[in-house]
Amino acid sequence: MPPLLARPWLWLLGLTGARLAIATLMPLAPDEAYYWVWSRALAPGYLDHPPMVALWIHLGTALAGDTPLGIRLLAPLSAALGAVLLVRAGDDLLPGRNAGLIAAILLNSTLLFGVGAVTMTPDTPVLFFWTVTLFALARLVATGNGAWWLAAGAALGLTLASKYTGLLLGAGIAAWTLATPTIRPWLRRPQPWLAALLALAVFAPVLLWNAEHDWASFAKQGGRAGVFDLSRAPQFLGELIGGQAGLATPLIFALCLAGIGFATRRALSGTAAWTLLVALTALPLLVFAQHALGDRVQANWPAIIYPAAAIAAAGLPGNWPRLIRPAALLGLTLTLIAWTQASFAPLPLPMRLDPTLLRLGGWTALAHDIEAERSRTHAAFIASDNYGHAALLALLLPPTTKVYAIEDRWRFFALPDARPAIAGQTGLLLRSARRDDAPEPADWSEIARPLLIERTRNGMTAEAFRLYRVTGRTPPGPVPLVTLPRPR
Repeated sequence: MPPLLARPWLWLLGLTGARLAIATLMPLAPDEAYYWVWSRALAPGYLDHPPMVALWIHLGTALAGDTPLGIRLLAPLSAALGAVLLVRAGDDLLPGRNAGLIAAILLNSTLLFGVGAVTMTPDTPVLFFWTVTLFALARLVATGNGAWWLAAGAALGLTLASKYTGLLLGAGIAAWTLATPTIRPWLRRPQPWLAALLALAVFAPVLLWNAEHDWASFAKQGGRAGVFDLSRAPQFLGELIGGQAGLATPLIFALCLAGIGFATRRALSGTAAWTLLVALTALPLLVFAQHALGDRVQANWPAIIYPAAAIAAAGLPGNWPRLIRPAALLGLTLTLIAWTQASFAPLPLPMRLDPTLLRLGGWTALAHDIEAERSRTHAAFIASDNYGHAALLALLLPPTTKVYAIEDRWRFFALPDARPAIAGQTGLLLRSARRDDAPEPADWSEIARPLLIERTRNGMTAEAFRLYRVTGRTPPGPVPLVTLPRPR
């Protein structure tokens, strides 16, 4: 056995321990703080995504507190369990090739997965439950036991409850069932239909929440589809390819693309295993390519392709396996560099070369500066009209400081209405200096000239802000203004 594959469970244990350490040390991003707010206002749905990320954070913080580790706790643990399930899925689909272990190593060596396993976003649970579904379907292929349809249905429902891209998983399973001669006869039996009903039942609370809120979440996410701008399509397609080559790391990206191509050729014979891998990779890939014809594809969206793509890469013949070890070593090295820079910032890189500065750098110091200004001016509260900034301030400011969020999105949350409470009170409003408009006069009775402050790390500016002195309007303004939860 090659050295890279020796003692795999010890390797996974060490990797999980490192991820838990980085999850503890790395500063929180605004989106993570925003999802923490969700976890303190649990609901069957939210404007941006289904509720699974909030449930995971709720469980993690119940175990480890309202800390970076608590918020992210289930990310390293689910990544470890997902790796175990991927090993079994690979061995079921491509037996006798060590495909499962190779696939798990490749997937865990990507920069995309390395960063995702130490942060908490909707991509974290969706990748896990997508992998669980793949595992159940691989068991179905290997055993012919119809009970695995039900397991796949439940996992599909949980995938949908994590992120709406789970719809691509459902479409892939349907295409696989119809296209595979050995799987198609299952349609005459109850198990696939019961699995579909089970998935729908698990997803039903999200549907009901949307129905009660004018389908707001579906409208927000669905509004991104069907846009065409062929003049910018080359740019968007180039960004899609380049972004994936960077996040997967170049060698693993090449292996996965080659694996998808090889799987497509093998699927022409109707083999259930190879056809499944194509259905769960090529179909989503085509959807993202179509989206790139008119709009930018966010770099994290195609993450769902990689579990099956890694298995397909592990089944490549010829000279391709020679790339596995250097690909994994390169990916793990890049991941270690990213972890180190995000947690300790030893390299004084400008922001154009260091995305960790833009997203993670200087928030604690900024919160300290804002609190000092609040104390100096005897302001009664701190508010922000950016959801991520407001959520981070709620986590970082002293527990006695009142933190409010003002933005239209908050009407969808079960959070206390703060508008009557701040009427006539004077506080501080934080706004990004990138916004060239002034605060809305309908929201505040008085707006003073702002103070300019900056978020910096190691002397390098990440972002500039304006800190306005504002007074709550009487009667309250029309835009929702809510009291944010604070750490327990």
